[in-house]
Amino acid sequence: MKKSKILVIGILVLSLVISSLLGGCAPAGTSKLKVVTSTSLLASTVERVGGDRVDVVNIIPPAQCPGHFDVKPGDIQKLSEADLFLLHGWQGEMFSQELIASANNPDLTVVKIDVKVGENDNWMTPPVQLEATDKITAALCQVDTENSSAYQDSAAELKAKIEAKGAEIEARLAKEDLASINVMCSDQLPGFIQWVGLNIVAELGRPDSLTPQVVQELVDLGREAKVTLIIDNLQSGQDAGKAIAEDIGCQRIILSNFPGGFDDTETWEKAIDRNIELILQAVAQQPR
Repeated sequence: MKKSKILVIGILVLSLVISSLLGGCAPAGTSKLKVVTSTSLLASTVERVGGDRVDVVNIIPPAQCPGHFDVKPGDIQKLSEADLFLLHGWQGEMFSQELIASANNPDLTVVKIDVKVGENDNWMTPPVQLEATDKITAALCQVDTENSSAYQDSAAELKAKIEAKGAEIEARLAKEDLASINVMCSDQLPGFIQWVGLNIVAELGRPDSLTPQVVQELVDLGREAKVTLIIDNLQSGQDAGKAIAEDIGCQRIILSNFPGGFDDTETWEKAIDRNIELILQAVAQQPR
């Protein structure tokens, strides 16, 4: 009888040890830092700086304008379970305060990543992307101090890639006489277009702001200034400049301000490469 009891106790102890060992080998996903981002600009950087230490959920689809986004019940649920919420603080993110309040998550840390380098605040440009990487990394380190060294190391690697991509693109652009090309662009793109080196004659508002009178004024200005390229923004109204380009008789392209806006552009490098390719293809077709 004693032997049976000893055997049972032994089995129970062994089971507890095995359970403990298996628990220690459980997927690390249960301890990952849960991060919610408002846009893919933030999400793509968090994923690369955080690596397998973070679980990232993005709210606004990359092809959609933040100003036209409507909060869904699922978004509230995402935020209620998150450790960190990163947003830009743009006027188009007015939904964020309502979302934060509805999530009712007392453990949530909210950080606004507001970036501007000189007068340029377009995240698709390398200088702004570098600054954004620093601020996003600081936010991750603030919430997860235990992994701050790993975040900083990953950020350094990412910044080196951003600098290399920026230098590569600048070398390509330097071969073209871009300053001589007069363009009209979406008012969501001037920072990027100026960085590229094209000459901006006028900016286009969203489609609902382009009344017949405004369109006619822009057409007249475009003809007078010899505008040869209209550049629309995918997220803010990709057809805003379509009628203007047709009336002037010039080329038109559509660029994206967010990774993932176009297919196979989930990273910043792929997104900026797509924009640059579209610009250089248009430049190649410009009248000489």
